[in-house]
Amino acid sequence: MSKHITNFINVTRLNKPIGFLLLFWPCTWGLSLAFYFDKNFNTFCYYLILFFLGSVLMRSAGCIVNDIVDEKIDRRVSRTKNRPIASGSLKKSTAWIYVLILCLLAFLVLIQFNFLTISLGIFSMIFAFSYPFMKRFTYWPQLFLGFTFNWGIIMSWTAIENNISYLPLLLYCGAIFWTLGYDTIYGVQDISDDEVIGVKSTAIKFKDNLNLFVIVCYLLSLITIIIVMINLKINYSIVFLGIYFLTLLHQIKIFNLRNPSNCLKAFKINNLSGLMVFLGFFTLAVDML
Repeated sequence: MSKHITNFINVTRLNKPIGFLLLFWPCTWGLSLAFYFDKNFNTFCYYLILFFLGSVLMRSAGCIVNDIVDEKIDRRVSRTKNRPIASGSLKKSTAWIYVLILCLLAFLVLIQFNFLTISLGIFSMIFAFSYPFMKRFTYWPQLFLGFTFNWGIIMSWTAIENNISYLPLLLYCGAIFWTLGYDTIYGVQDISDDEVIGVKSTAIKFKDNLNLFVIVCYLLSLITIIIVMINLKINYSIVFLGIYFLTLLHQIKIFNLRNPSNCLKAFKINNLSGLMVFLGFFTLAVDML
């Protein structure tokens, strides 16, 4: 039993919460943006819990599918060769059972929302389960991850407002640039292995200009978020936006092509980055109550 539990935790990365938190924070951005207009605190709190559960469940299912698809690749990458499926400690048939259970639980969460949000959630499955194949065909899998990981902004907005507006779409674009930046930093860890295997990434494509590429991505993210806030009413939320900027700046300062451990440290800082944007939008919404 302990082996099954260990395999489940490892294959779903539940022992590495940064993954589901990076999926959850954009949901909180969209919820806070909608809360600014809706003013229903009870609904906000209830949906916050639902989106957290959905983020944990879908990220866990996505990790398993990713490991199933990447079994042969993972065996050839030093960072991933000991993953349960790649190492042979977890059978694929068992892994697919885990995926089905997790998706069923996620669906039970999804049907708590309105029809538009349910439809968007089902549509997002196209992103979630095709993402693992992107690195085989394009140098832009990080961009595709941006589409996938930030879809919660749109869903969380529609869950409350039951429509689609330009503000959550603009925020979605800003979040995509954020993800494009941080996942490029994360991808630096595997450049040497990926180049040998033939796997593509923005880290490889922009290897000679990594800092410039990440700076541009983060700058576009910051500018877009500022534009969204200006459309509302910037108050002391500017403090949290300032901290968000400092977290991005610190990442750019410490990540290095020759030091993979620093890349991981820089990547993990994005948990704080996501939290700061949430607090910025949340304080805007609360100030309007």
